[in-house]
Amino acid sequence: MSRNVRVLQCSPEDVFDVLGDAWLYPSWVVGASRMREVDETWPMAGAELHHSVGVWPALIDDKTVVEQFVPSRMLVMRARGWPLGEARVTIEVKPRDDRAVVRIQEEAIAGPARLVPRQLMDMLLFWRNAETLHRLAYLAEGRAEGRTPMSSAQREMSGGEAAATDAAGPAPAGEQDLSATPDPGRIDIEANENPLGEASASTPPSENLDNGDSAPPAS
Repeated sequence: MSRNVRVLQCSPEDVFDVLGDAWLYPSWVVGASRMREVDETWPMAGAELHHSVGVWPALIDDKTVVEQFVPSRMLVMRARGWPLGEARVTIEVKPRDDRAVVRIQEEAIAGPARLVPRQLMDMLLFWRNAETLHRLAYLAEGRAEGRTPMSSAQREMSGGEAAATDAAGPAPAGEQDLSATPDPGRIDIEANENPLGEASASTPPSENLDNGDSAPPAS
């Protein structure tokens, strides 16, 4: 199971403004290339978005279904991309001062992808979702521009990443502020194995939300 964490310079509500607009899906999900249709009830449980994955002309049409939704806190989706298979993607968001800590967790649950050795699959998903969170930061932080410190895009264009990090203060132990690194989407893969603590590995997502506000142990 692959897990990535990133600190965004915006509120959890800004993050869910992006997640709640299903037509933006290909803008932040790596691999998604176009949208075809979206249920009016998105992102409520049971809602579907119909998308294509891949690169033209080798496009695969399939869909993603919401399994669980907690406003401004959590979105659980079952993403389909047959013949490759299906994956469960859990996005959890919690506030930290005027920022948002976003965790994305993904695992293959059906199809040929489950036959890929776990270590290799986790590595591939890890790098893909680092870029996914990087793109999500651009969109969510853009909505908060003027209300928060420098966004990821502003830091990258100005070269002022270190100064912006110093102004924001240190991140709690065990949750690395990825905006402080040359690649804001990169996180140590061992530290990333369970960034919200051991309890989250065996606790259902809905229960884990009440325990996710405590700082995880340093890796």
